[in-house]
Amino acid sequence: MHANELSFEFFPPKTAEGLDKLRAARDQLMPLQPKFVSVTFGAGGSTQQGTLDTVLELSQGGLDAAPHLSCVGSSRENIRAILEQYRGHGIRHIVALRGDLPSGMGEIGEFRYASELVEFIRAETGDWFKIEVAAYPEYHPQSKSPRQDLDNFARKVKAGADAAITQYFYNADAYFRLLEDAAQLGVTIPITPGIMPITNFSQLLRFSEMCGAEVPRWIARRLESFGDDRESIRAFGLDVVTGLCERLLAGGAPGLHFYTLNSPVAARAICERLTKSV
Repeated sequence: MHANELSFEFFPPKTAEGLDKLRAARDQLMPLQPKFVSVTFGAGGSTQQGTLDTVLELSQGGLDAAPHLSCVGSSRENIRAILEQYRGHGIRHIVALRGDLPSGMGEIGEFRYASELVEFIRAETGDWFKIEVAAYPEYHPQSKSPRQDLDNFARKVKAGADAAITQYFYNADAYFRLLEDAAQLGVTIPITPGIMPITNFSQLLRFSEMCGAEVPRWIARRLESFGDDRESIRAFGLDVVTGLCERLLAGGAPGLHFYTLNSPVAARAICERLTKSV
């Protein structure tokens, strides 16, 4: 596995302590020479400034840092201003998402779909940005059918996306099926699997419930059986996710995108195992 096939996601820290943790995570992952890092964006723009600050913080270490840009609840003017701000800082890479409507916010805004956001970014900025979009091996929780989900993905690509990152999953077959189905629609952009290390069972179930990712029953039952034995959960999670990554890379995945939750330990351990197994 080549180091530049790796990328990592971070979120904007809210406290000084959180910022220290982010810097420590960056320093621990830098030796892996990631291709890029991404920084999440709060719903309805709630952490817009935090996203920019975090991108600039990570860029200082020489990393290619890509801000997430979520369009739901936003206006064209607002998105235009954010794009100008990013361009002004020399940022050339962006992750374009629809995002979720914040609770209590009734207005979906001027963009209904991520494909409309991608189209707008291209119309406003030409080829300035490399645009990443989301893909869903197990289908978006709000899509009416697998076919609709796939058509939505193809629309984002047609609108000008350069590459895609998937929602996390633990079933490699779902990813390979996505590649096959996308290819049949003429989608040829790289689709990088999103990887969620397993370190905390209750947190994993909560996240998976929210985003529609499936935790296979055999994994859930094993994790459940460990109770509060965090060391066993960590060791089992490391084995399972490393095995998944090996299978994905062997099957032709263009890289791996780790959801770090601003903690580098598990992602780094998996990457070190993968390097040894090549």
